[in-house]
Amino acid sequence: MNKVIDITKITRDFKLGQETVHVLKGIDLVIEKGEYVAIMGPSGSGKSTLMNLLGCLDTPTAGKYILNGQDVSQLSDDELAEIRNKEIGFVFQTFNLLPRTTALDNVALPMIYAGKSKQERNERAAEVLQDVGLGDRMDHKPNQLSGGQRQRVAVGRALVNKPSIILADEPTGNLDSKTSVEIMHLFDAIHAAGNTVILVTHEEDIAAHAHRVIRLRDGLIETDIKQKPKSYAI
Repeated sequence: MNKVIDITKITRDFKLGQETVHVLKGIDLVIEKGEYVAIMGPSGSGKSTLMNLLGCLDTPTAGKYILNGQDVSQLSDDELAEIRNKEIGFVFQTFNLLPRTTALDNVALPMIYAGKSKQERNERAAEVLQDVGLGDRMDHKPNQLSGGQRQRVAVGRALVNKPSIILADEPTGNLDSKTSVEIMHLFDAIHAAGNTVILVTHEEDIAAHAHRVIRLRDGLIETDIKQKPKSYAI
């Protein structure tokens, strides 16, 4: 077994004035390399907080988080930023692309922080854009692309540093149903290529692509079920 994520008794509290809100109440979770996991739960269940912890955007109040063999529970902000850039590829609902920058340069951005040369960045970014079906759109800026194409650029940016985990937060939330299916086919292909994929979603049909569904309720894991993923025809 090759654990990418190993979380033990993770809690996360937030102070609201005089009150302390316990959002995560002691979560244990192991995700193996190459798994395809959906995290679900109603609003307020703690799934966004868990995603922020998994993505090293936040640190737990208590508990231990081992990411690829390294304890990241108590790292500084700078150390977390370095881990994020190396280990985690993010895909957001709102794409988060730089508006005045070409698809190629948007995809290459994480490689700047990784200290790669311009030639290395451009070669790898071009390769990834080919992989996500945008080889003919490299010089286009976001406003020249459709929503689905923008999300493909965002997926390419997530893949460019060959991270341990692709972490997608409601990746089809801003897309129509046909484009959503296309993007989910892309995630299926990314997983089939050996990547570990974690989706945070409230949509059952999106979670149906995953091989394992974890449902949160009131800051705890309510169910953790392996499933046979659905495959969709476009």
